[in-house]
Amino acid sequence: MNVKSELTRLVGDGADVRLNDVDVRPDDVKVILINEVVPADPAQDFYGSPDAEYLKTALPLLREAGADIGSIYDALDRGIYVTNAVKTPKVGYAVEKGALEDSLPYLEAELALFPNVKVVMLMGDVAKKAFNMIAKKATGRNAVPAGSTYKLRAGEFFHEGARVMPSYIITGGNLAIEKSKSTMIVEDLAAMLALI
Repeated sequence: MNVKSELTRLVGDGADVRLNDVDVRPDDVKVILINEVVPADPAQDFYGSPDAEYLKTALPLLREAGADIGSIYDALDRGIYVTNAVKTPKVGYAVEKGALEDSLPYLEAELALFPNVKVVMLMGDVAKKAFNMIAKKATGRNAVPAGSTYKLRAGEFFHEGARVMPSYIITGGNLAIEKSKSTMIVEDLAAMLALI
């Protein structure tokens, strides 16, 4: 199944919406990592070019956590699917509320494509907010309580049978992620790998 084709069929073709143009076996996906927002250049996204900016941080973090992968497709073969909460590029410093709300139908439909997910990792506050909005719509309550990621990382949260793990953004280049956050991301990814 091609994710972009399926989401376009289910939700529509929104203006400036960027969806993962990648073929997946939905039943094989065990983990979904939700990052913040698509990059301005689609080639720099997770399933863009082999040397995409988003991969320059994400892949080394996954390897340091113990994933024996050389590419994003190796991660996908291991059942790890990566996406972005906001499907349109940022126009300013912060993600606009409207962009998040406009992207929710795509993210919700995307999550529903994968019936065997054991872990959903929320990589940053925007991912946490988006996932909580989807969870609240479905259950009437947030999947992850309010609070700092540093404190929430120790908690165990679940939504529809999947473990929900808040962590930090995995993109931005090696120099953009503080060393302490990088260490915590690796710990969180290692904990995720142990669950699958």
